[in-house]
Amino acid sequence: MNIVFKIFYAFGWGITLLPLPVLYLLSDALYPVLFYGIRYRRKVVEANLLHSFPECSTVERRKIEKAFYKQFCDVFIESIYLIHPHKNEITKRFVFENTDVITNQIKSGKSVLIMSAHHGNWEWGISFPLHVPKEIKSFQIYKQLSNNTFDSFMNHLRSQFGGVNVEMQSLSRFMVKMRNQQKHGVYFMISDQSPNALNRYWTTFLNQDTSVITGTEVLAKKFDYPVFYVEINRVERGYYQVKFLPITLEPQKLEKFEITEKYIHLLEETIKNQPETWLWTHRRWKHKKTIHNS
Repeated sequence: MNIVFKIFYAFGWGITLLPLPVLYLLSDALYPVLFYGIRYRRKVVEANLLHSFPECSTVERRKIEKAFYKQFCDVFIESIYLIHPHKNEITKRFVFENTDVITNQIKSGKSVLIMSAHHGNWEWGISFPLHVPKEIKSFQIYKQLSNNTFDSFMNHLRSQFGGVNVEMQSLSRFMVKMRNQQKHGVYFMISDQSPNALNRYWTTFLNQDTSVITGTEVLAKKFDYPVFYVEINRVERGYYQVKFLPITLEPQKLEKFEITEKYIHLLEETIKNQPETWLWTHRRWKHKKTIHNS
């Protein structure tokens, strides 16, 4: 595996010296290989689209499918582009519209929880520290990869703009430590992943019974931190507009699962507006509903 990684890193390091418009030619070449040749998770994508958009025709779903794979290849290229920290280029292409709603909460003495998803280019979200004052701390919550080499590589990529990576298993302890030290920051959490059996809430999402992670809601109520949803819209190839939408500023006043439901509704609207930008290769509905919400 180390040999494979070294080859991948050497290749990535070399090609990312090129400008993005040139790299998109590589993405164009990768698309037919992935879609027609390897057929990477085509059956998973087709099934996800069929169940999510039953009202669409086969032709319409195939159009979404092809657009998704093209975007998927672009996100891969854009992600390895982070090997070299092109700060000016990234901030020009990944634009946060309203960071003031977040910084104002920090100034008022509270940390902020951000519920994000695998849509748009979620990896470029690490550029958030470049758009806010240096005293605003950014924490990126992640799940440790099984391969230590790739885990270290991804940690390096995701921290080079100033963000701090926090492994999800130690998040609660980390937040307690920060609060006790009267330090505040912005916690970015990808919340559309399949949950484990102990951290699961069932709802309807994209016409299907769907189990949802509730960890962000639990932490929001525990610490009484405001919660925002980050919406990433693809404006054109390689350009994104990012907006923070409030879910709640007073989480302890909301009913159980209300934060989670609001997040799911916002994410669903994002996906319906730009279906090709969500990660359809993910086996999102591998769990079947066998338990009741409590």
